[in-house]
Amino acid sequence: MQNIRYSSIDGTSKGYYGLLGLFGLMALVGYLASHYMESHGHVVTGMTNQIVWGTPHVFAVFLIVAASGALNVASIASVFGKISYKPLARLSGLLSLCLLLGGLLVLVLDLGRPDRLIVAMTKYNFKSIFAWNIILYNGFFLIVGVYLWMMMERKMNRFTKPVGFIAFVWRLILTTGTGSIFGFLVARQAYDAAVMAPMFIIMSFSFGLAIFLLVLMAAYKWTQRPLGDALVFRLKNLLGVFVAAVLYFVIAFHLTNLYATEHHGIERFILMDGGIYTQLFWWVQILLGSLVPLALFYLPAFSKSRTAAAIGAVLVTIGGLAQMYVIIIGGQAFPLELFPGMEVSSSFYDGVVANYVPSMPEFLLGLGGVAIALAAVMAAIKALDFLPDSLADSVADPHYKPAASGSEATA
Repeated sequence: MQNIRYSSIDGTSKGYYGLLGLFGLMALVGYLASHYMESHGHVVTGMTNQIVWGTPHVFAVFLIVAASGALNVASIASVFGKISYKPLARLSGLLSLCLLLGGLLVLVLDLGRPDRLIVAMTKYNFKSIFAWNIILYNGFFLIVGVYLWMMMERKMNRFTKPVGFIAFVWRLILTTGTGSIFGFLVARQAYDAAVMAPMFIIMSFSFGLAIFLLVLMAAYKWTQRPLGDALVFRLKNLLGVFVAAVLYFVIAFHLTNLYATEHHGIERFILMDGGIYTQLFWWVQILLGSLVPLALFYLPAFSKSRTAAAIGAVLVTIGGLAQMYVIIIGGQAFPLELFPGMEVSSSFYDGVVANYVPSMPEFLLGLGGVAIALAAVMAAIKALDFLPDSLADSVADPHYKPAASGSEATA
């Protein structure tokens, strides 16, 4: 592999400013949506006393989980010594920070009283997994920021591997904490499972790498920088492994629940009788988000197509959002098990499946978080040297062999 030269993008074209302006507009609309919800109360949303985490939380948790996974490319290079991933490490670290920023902003703006975040940051209840996550998120920003400094400052390059190892361990803990939010909730039949933590870790690998692949391909296409097939297909194949692993954990999770009689109700709800949740699970999460991408990544007819790789990454992202929707909202919609083995009914909708219809402000707030994350990436790659000038096979592929000349081929 040749020496990699990094540089910032020009960012002076109409296309650049047009896309940045679009993301800025989406972010502004998201803020106005949050202001509307704060001013009128959550009665203008689809959220109720039964479903307290709505569509904004789906976007927020998805972005936070993807942020951890986006750092995976840098970890593979620094911690595991895979030299072919080293040119991508800077962009990997940047994208992870930007995705986490977008996700946390959605959470803060959905609090109803964003100023209450000060209380959460200054008064800790260490019996609460939410308090742990405040520390984990802040630590992630600090550690990955230092990690980027080690990579970008030549004099500090010798510290890249140890700091990268700390970042790798920290992000595993962070994603474990996020998954444990649901795994520790014993009151909800859809949660309360130790497998939630490792499942969220492998979900982060899948979602984060899918977004990373799309950002990488878009950045190099729009800036007309060389991007070789070897790197794209290597990332695509790795993404396929993660998608298959997520599918395995999902199957294991539901089979385990089906073995226990106490979970038969929620399993029937999600897998058969849940309406929109059942449709999202089978058609979007499993079919479009898992099986179709695996076919696009590995079937001979599509395995050498960049377009198929990009479509597969988009479908993995959409499937990930559907998976979060089913976990977060579907898990709340199913009634609480107040008295096991008994039928419960009351004027407070006990024993009744909760109704939830996402409102436009919720959806716009979630999209605003995505827009902020992508706008931050665009601004950063214009300001600092995050992108290699070339990722052509001759530069980025350590196994590259020049094609033989005509006389050599004849001989």
